[in-house]
Amino acid sequence: MAQSFARSFADSAEGNGKQLFVGNIPWDATEQDLQNLFQKYGNVVSVKVMKDLLTGRSRGFGFVTLEAADIDKVVAETSNTEFKGRQLKVDKATPRPPRAPREGGDRPMGDRPRPPMRNREPRDDRRRGGEDN
Repeated sequence: MAQSFARSFADSAEGNGKQLFVGNIPWDATEQDLQNLFQKYGNVVSVKVMKDLLTGRSRGFGFVTLEAADIDKVVAETSNTEFKGRQLKVDKATPRPPRAPREGGDRPMGDRPRPPMRNREPRDDRRRGGEDN
């Protein structure tokens, strides 16, 4: 889900300005911290730090969209700079290529037939919660 959100965020913000991928973000960095860092290069249209869905913790990367900025200059000046004790990796954001559908769970399996279901009985009374437990 987070990956598809990252892809949709990258696709939707692309038309609004120049979008950057920012990697190796410190775990405690906020969207406001990134906005403060990049605002000297132009008007910051949007900032998104990607977070883990279960823990809410930063995944260590995000996207920054700038309006009317020289994107190559911003990448050159900010990439490999230290930010809160970590070396940032900054590059132009590119849309991810579509991935092939994966099989598993209750998703359709394509043209492959489903494996036969086994009707198995428990091996002994201990599995059924018998009287000897």
